[in-house]
Amino acid sequence: MKKPQKTKRKGKTKTKKEKPIINLIRIFLWSVVAFGILILVFSETEKNKERILENPSISKIAESIQNGEIEKIIVKGVDVNIIYKDTTEVIVRKSASSDFDETLSRFGVTPEVISSVDYRVERETGFAHWVKLVLPFLFPIFILLVFIWFITRQAKGVGMQAFNFGKSKARFISPDDKEKRITFADVAGADEAKEELVEFVDFLKAPEKYFKIGAKIPKGIILTGPPGTGKTLLARAVSGEASVPFFSIAASEFVEMFVGVGASRVRDLFAVAKKHSPSIIFIDEIDAVGRTRGGGMGGGNDEREQALNQILVEMDGFEQKDKVIVIAATNRSDILDRALLRPGRFDRKVVVINPDIKGRKKILEVHARGKKFEEGVDFDVIARRTPGLSGADLESVINEAAILAVRKNRERVSQQDLLNSIEKVLMGPERKSSVITAEEKKVIAYHEAGHALLGSVLSYSDPVQKITIVPRGVAGGYVLSMPDKERKLKTKQEYIDNITMALGGYVAEELVFGDISTGPSSDLDTVSDIALSMVTKWGMTKSIGPLVLRRSQFVGFGAGREIHSEEMEKLIDKEVNKIINDCYKNAKKILKGHRKAMDVLVKTLLEVETLEREEYEKLLKENGVVLKNHHDIHHKE
Repeated sequence: MKKPQKTKRKGKTKTKKEKPIINLIRIFLWSVVAFGILILVFSETEKNKERILENPSISKIAESIQNGEIEKIIVKGVDVNIIYKDTTEVIVRKSASSDFDETLSRFGVTPEVISSVDYRVERETGFAHWVKLVLPFLFPIFILLVFIWFITRQAKGVGMQAFNFGKSKARFISPDDKEKRITFADVAGADEAKEELVEFVDFLKAPEKYFKIGAKIPKGIILTGPPGTGKTLLARAVSGEASVPFFSIAASEFVEMFVGVGASRVRDLFAVAKKHSPSIIFIDEIDAVGRTRGGGMGGGNDEREQALNQILVEMDGFEQKDKVIVIAATNRSDILDRALLRPGRFDRKVVVINPDIKGRKKILEVHARGKKFEEGVDFDVIARRTPGLSGADLESVINEAAILAVRKNRERVSQQDLLNSIEKVLMGPERKSSVITAEEKKVIAYHEAGHALLGSVLSYSDPVQKITIVPRGVAGGYVLSMPDKERKLKTKQEYIDNITMALGGYVAEELVFGDISTGPSSDLDTVSDIALSMVTKWGMTKSIGPLVLRRSQFVGFGAGREIHSEEMEKLIDKEVNKIINDCYKNAKKILKGHRKAMDVLVKTLLEVETLEREEYEKLLKENGVVLKNHHDIHHKE
């Protein structure tokens, strides 16, 4: 089976073509340099010859011949080699228009005298002689031919580019390429998605048994889910398991400024895939061309819509004998055109979500391959500390931990490296060079202490894992609050406690200093978003009830318009304010009741800067704070 040409090669990658005028100047300069070197070589040769010719004149040579002092004369072109009987040897230059014996006769040397000397005339031959004669004529011709070749090549290149403009730019992965081949063993944390894809692998391996019973395998699969969950990895794993060619392209590569190019590339991609069937076509971020048509933008010649139309036509033209499966990935399946998702096209939807705690542990173990770890490293702890993180985030955690170990000149990754890398991925790097005054540091300490105290006292908030006033990323300090158990649903009371905890920094600053800084700005943003969603999306207020009054997606012309009245808008504002004000009052009441514990916590933070969960909870218990049993509360739910 003939393999299509790969667009990527090992080694150095080809850079962007330089401008023709630059290449032309470069060739001209090199030619001038080469010509100069040749002239220099010939001039040096001529100098050497002239230096030898400074020996005896013709008259003295004639006199030496008559005196019988010369044994041999050898004439080579214009050079005359004179060899004396005492083995002395000189070279003189004769006129090119006359023979040397004629020249000697003018100085009184008769033919009889010349015959007494070994007189020879040798013709110059050999490659060097002909090069010396022909090179002055050939070199300008050579420069002219190089110039003509370059101009022709540039014109041909432009023509070929225009000819290939409509060709597909898909990357190709051969089933025989072991370095790039990925199987399901390399994909963790997506067991349900893998189960959905197994039958496609089986179809690509043995399609006859499906045809025999009359079954039709779906032509297309939509992989949808948050970014970084492994959609591309799963598509490549299907190809690796089935050992079939894999054609990968981003949907945005179909769209060009020239009308019809996108549709042409779609046709070319499907034609190549059919020639190499069974095969897989993978279109990443298909929402770039596959979003709902008729949005009022682009008109009838919208290049994006033409590319989408061609995809729809090509998938309709599939026959079961083609044995080509199209896999597409997106994190915005809600905005895709309905024609894409109907049976006969992308009729199988596979949801790839962020992994649970078991999946996170498996992903960490996959990315830990090939790395050295110290004894006692526990991936269970890391998995519990990373709820909500995607597979890509977890890969970054492992890699950052390895980098931290190298920075500390250690050969193995420790558990602390992994814990620190989690915070770096979530919050950003530590700002060790940040200059903070003692007063600002005190404000930050009370701000974080307010968050942490509320998180430990409130019944439905997540337990505090760590509290620190070390700046990291854009934050002056932070409280790491994560659940002990994985949960899929959140209740109204949990959101209420989340808002109350988020207001802890604001209330603590107001309570202790009688003033508010800009520190709580991001907290207030979070508070407002949660409260608004509770009212307008999740139906968590009695006065409004189970209504969705805000839509975050804008699909099609006018789809994002609000249709409720001004009275409803006022009611929304009233309910949002009520939720936030109730949480504010509760936070203020709790912090006033635990002021002593908050002061002790702040004093400790100013000394040590960071407290882990065990030390933090011990300090609160010693100061009379009763911690809620988060595990039992969530377990009852």
